Amino acid sequence: MSSTLISNPVTNSDRSKRKKKKKASQSKESKQNQTQWKSETQQQIYSSKLIQALNHVNGASPSAPRRGRAVREAADRVLAVAAKGRTRWSRAILTHRLKLKFRKHKKVNRVSAPSAAAAATGCGRSKKAGFSVLRLKAKSLPAVQRKVRVLGRLVPGCRKQPFPVILEEATDYIAALEMQVRAMTALAELLSVGGGSSSSSSAAAAAPPTT
Repeated sequence: MSSTLISNPVTNSDRSKRKKKKKASQSKESKQNQTQWKSETQQQIYSSKLIQALNHVNGASPSAPRRGRAVREAADRVLAVAAKGRTRWSRAILTHRLKLKFRKHKKVNRVSAPSAAAAATGCGRSKKAGFSVLRLKAKSLPAVQRKVRVLGRLVPGCRKQPFPVILEEATDYIAALEMQVRAMTALAELLSVGGGSSSSSSAAAAAPPTT
């Protein structure tokens, strides 16, 4: 009995040391990720991969609304790949597409049988808007908790996470989004300059020679 009482403080101190080391390594990794998004080389790598993804989207030639959505999804997917799955939000973006494919395939397989049964019986009922108890609970929460919940919904993969995790992920996600905006702005400026120079050269070529 006395030996167990003596050994318990040692194990507790070891656990506390491990927790401190884990927290220190996590904070160090988050700082490295934030500085990574501010580097010029990371922006160049992201820009090159983004151009490849956009070329693939243009090759698919979807309609205008779908093309805008495809461009946004491609930009976010390339951003998650650049994060290399080190963060929760990047893993959530990468797995979201796989989940959508699985749900779409499952929905196509199941939608034919219920629709045929409803057409045969003629008992298709319109669903009424249900009264949500969760909305009442959300309204009754304090202002800080409501803001934390909204922040968790904005950051991918952080809907049900505690506040420290949401704060750490949001900090890294915002830095990544800032790098994404810088890269896409630079690409847009290059495209506009290239389009202006090509149009001016074509106009000069089409102009009649002066006598």
